[in-house]
Amino acid sequence: QVQLVESGGGLVQPGESLRLSCAVSGLTFSNYAMSWYRQNPEKERQLVAAISPNGSLTDYADYSVKVRFRISRDNAKNSLYLQMNNLKFEDTAEYFCNAGSYYNIRYNPNSDMNYWGKGTLVTVSS
Repeated sequence: QVQLVESGGGLVQPGESLRLSCAVSGLTFSNYAMSWYRQNPEKERQLVAAISPNGSLTDYADYSVKVRFRISRDNAKNSLYLQMNNLKFEDTAEYFCNAGSYYNIRYNPNSDMNYWGKGTLVTVSS
């Protein structure tokens, strides 16, 4: 059974940092590209960042995310991470990790070939 379990969310003030983790089991982690998505009630689910199976390729949603967030993975620990710095109010969302092909995790998130975690909530508030 494939499981993706996110952790690390919480309540922070603007400008602070958080590190999200996603622990993966039930699949050969090093064969899968991984990504982080986020969703809040006001917006559709959106890609935050993606990383290729060996970590050599990364992709970020936009410049604002690219300069503040960093996606990484540890294939020895079957884990995915998202370091988020200088958090802003607009980063408030549920964050989900996603496993699949490098194409599907970025362009076809609804593919039934993808796996999803249940999310971790990040709230940025003063």
